[in-house]
Amino acid sequence: MRHKRKGRHLGRNPSHRKAMLQNMASSLFLSERDEELNEAGELYQDFDTPADGRNIPKVQGRIVTTLHKAKEVRPLVEKCITIACKGLAAEEEASKHATDAERRSTEWRTWRESPQWNEWAQAMAPAVAARRRVLKMIRNKAAMEVLFSDIAPRFTDRPGGYTRIVRLAHPRLGDAGTRAILEFVGTHDRVSQKSEKPAFGDDEASAEEPVADDTPSSESEAEAEASADDDQQGEEKPAADE
Repeated sequence: MRHKRKGRHLGRNPSHRKAMLQNMASSLFLSERDEELNEAGELYQDFDTPADGRNIPKVQGRIVTTLHKAKEVRPLVEKCITIACKGLAAEEEASKHATDAERRSTEWRTWRESPQWNEWAQAMAPAVAARRRVLKMIRNKAAMEVLFSDIAPRFTDRPGGYTRIVRLAHPRLGDAGTRAILEFVGTHDRVSQKSEKPAFGDDEASAEEPVADDTPSSESEAEAEASADDDQQGEEKPAADE
């Protein structure tokens, strides 16, 4: 029995499943990388991944996988973004005690020996710990850099719910597995529009035709009354002659 043993096996042993989820989370983070860094290869200087354009994502902020894999990797991605947001808050707090002096300069050495450096170090410790935690979770330094520089700043004011899963209509070829899209919110949002009633030919013709006014005017009423009086007088005159 699997009491209190949540999660899906996905047909893999624990180590293989953990490595697969780490790679999927890293792929989602790396899909937000800049094209300039792709061409220069700066993100891959510590790895064996080629940077000649073969790994450039088709759509930024999105990966396509099976539905069950997307549901399993989503908590890992959400947790990494939450940790990164907290780390950015700590870095912003530490920037109040930092200095703009060049490293190893006289001004920098003075700041390094002052109590202000101790305050900066205490404020910066949570930020460093956040980067180390994320690096331990996804095992990809390039993806960690993209997360802290590009992705986390967009979600600093959002309390969770950074990703969405969209099921695709066509299954995967080969095993007919249900495919899905895992993407960040705020980039590919769907805008719902209210449907309007279509206009047909009869409706357009009736709208263009002027509506006749059935209420008679005061002048037409006076003319009708005068003609009615003349008719009555003409009928009464022969009767009087007899």
